Amino acid sequence: MSGLARQVGQARLEVIVADITSLRVDAIVNAANSSLLGGGGVDGAIHDAAGPELLAECRTLNGCETGDAKITKGYRLPARHVIHAVGPVWYGGNRGEDAQLASCYRRSIELCRAHNLASIAFPAISTGVFRFPADRAAKIAVKTVVDALPSAPDLTHAIFCCFSAQSGKLHQDVLDAFGSPCP
Repeated sequence: MSGLARQVGQARLEVIVADITSLRVDAIVNAANSSLLGGGGVDGAIHDAAGPELLAECRTLNGCETGDAKITKGYRLPARHVIHAVGPVWYGGNRGEDAQLASCYRRSIELCRAHNLASIAFPAISTGVFRFPADRAAKIAVKTVVDALPSAPDLTHAIFCCFSAQSGKLHQDVLDAFGSPCP
């Protein structure tokens, strides 16, 4: 599934259903846990594809707080960098989960600006084993990225890389409300 891309300011935003480890972009975002030392799902797949050098670099970062993000090299991935964003575990929505999830996307965009990156791919952070409701997460993801784009003028391509068609549809439905269709 590849939906209709949208132009928001200088950036092209699109939703795809694909394996994020296969994307040739400046940075892919890892839905990481706070240790940054690998795990299951997207996190495990990224660590496996990047090779042991990624784990070695992550060991030097001293973990990461929920809602924050840190950047490493991409090593054996087609992506030049990995941005490790620690999303919240869903506890019902009364523990600041929405704000923490939005912060993951915002911090990732800030790291793009700081490192002059032009393209990024996001997974659906926290929607797997962290149990964040997928529809709510898609709204937060797309809105936060759209709102943060003006702060990173070099960022010209943002991809919401979903693991399933259902997640892709949720993201596409939200994205369709923003910007104008790309030619």
